Amino acid sequence: MRAAELTQDTVTSHDGTSIGYYKTGQGPAVVVLHGSMESARSHTLLAEALADDFTVYLPDRRGRGLSGPHRPDHSVATEVEDLEAVLTAAGATRAFGVSAGGAVVLEAARKLPALEKIALYEPAIVADGAPHRAWLTRFDEELARGDIAGGMVTSMFGFEMAPAFLKVMPRGLLKRMTEKMLAKEERQATPGTITMRQLAPTIHAEGTIVAELAGTFESFRTVTAEVLLMGGTKGLPGLEPGRAALATILPHCHRIEFPGYNHGSSSDPGGVNPTGSPAAVEKIATEVKAFFNQ
Repeated sequence: MRAAELTQDTVTSHDGTSIGYYKTGQGPAVVVLHGSMESARSHTLLAEALADDFTVYLPDRRGRGLSGPHRPDHSVATEVEDLEAVLTAAGATRAFGVSAGGAVVLEAARKLPALEKIALYEPAIVADGAPHRAWLTRFDEELARGDIAGGMVTSMFGFEMAPAFLKVMPRGLLKRMTEKMLAKEERQATPGTITMRQLAPTIHAEGTIVAELAGTFESFRTVTAEVLLMGGTKGLPGLEPGRAALATILPHCHRIEFPGYNHGSSSDPGGVNPTGSPAAVEKIATEVKAFFNQ
């Protein structure tokens, strides 16, 4: 796998907001949309693995890195408009999305006929959005008083990301562990790294997206794009029922479940993905490459 040579550029979304992206590779365009607590640079390994066959675009979703801020009324429609701006600039008919980014790519495929093939890794489509609206209130209050670690703990349970052993720990201990993790990442961060502390405010928009798309499975029957639907057997348990439902609803769907892979297995190691594996990224990229090349 060769190191990606990344260039930068921007496009303007429908509401005038600048959306920045990195670009690498050669061949037909593929847009890669990152997930929660990530940025465009979270999928450089995936981009490297695709770059021999495709020109890969890595946009920063709003609130991160090269892109402008969230709107007060931020919604899935805003995210689709941002993605459409990048797709148009790239001339892309293929897109890959992870988690909340995967949900946005799927919604875009429903609205944008130009998307011919999409690959999704654990898209954040759930049956019931009410639990997400409930925890967002507490999360907002914690961030408003500067309690980043507390907000991240709240979101971890809200997104059902907490492993079983953490669920029995006192909340105060979890906050202290999270603060130490944030501090360690900041000490080790290289210049230009977007840290978890910087990304924490973006969690609100992720929660609203998950809540807004919850229970919308039937609407995706109209998706004409071919879909590669992927996940891991050790991924987020709350997202597996959604994949099962989508596999029966999407008209042109191929599903793959990777044994032992978790929710972050398509992303670079680091940050919220400390156990990430380059080998796992390579395996996922191999499937994505074969699908997009068909």
